[in-house]
Amino acid sequence: MSIAERKAREKAEREKHIMRTARQIATDQGWNAVTIRRLADEIEYSQPVIYAHFRNRDAIVAAVAVEGFGEIAAILRRATEAARNDRQALENVATAYIDFALGQSALYEAMLVLSSGLRFAQPDAPGELRDAFQALSGVVAPFCQETETATETLWAALHGAAELERHGRIRPTLRARRIEMIVQSLLTSGHAGPNA
Repeated sequence: MSIAERKAREKAEREKHIMRTARQIATDQGWNAVTIRRLADEIEYSQPVIYAHFRNRDAIVAAVAVEGFGEIAAILRRATEAARNDRQALENVATAYIDFALGQSALYEAMLVLSSGLRFAQPDAPGELRDAFQALSGVVAPFCQETETATETLWAALHGAAELERHGRIRPTLRARRIEMIVQSLLTSGHAGPNA
């Protein structure tokens, strides 16, 4: 291994360590507790070392968010693969999405609530963002001609349901019924195909 390769690997490992620590602090105490000073204290790096990797806290949040989109894309693909038919795939994905949002609250907040500067629906969007969108659109496509718009609508509905439940605004006991209604409304509006 060359010196340049070793330095690149060490840099990547430091960045991962910073991100893991930020994510743990956010999980334990919320994102307001994640500061450059706090990270430096926790991982025993100087603040300039952290700034050498991330220009500010928002850049750390964005890096954590990109990682989260990679994770949710994999979860949604597994939910699709476990289905017996297209409708069940859509239901599985909707359920997996909300379970992720509620089970990984701090990570989800970094992905879709906090300001991260990430550019969605753009050619230069990180691949993880595109993968997550494709995991959603893959289960929408069998039922809707306007796949992108229908996917955005499904995403908006799932995000809204997750955020309202996450903040105690709607009843958790009715989560399955809400998912059923979201899926049914998509099927009804999208001119559902034979597997509906």
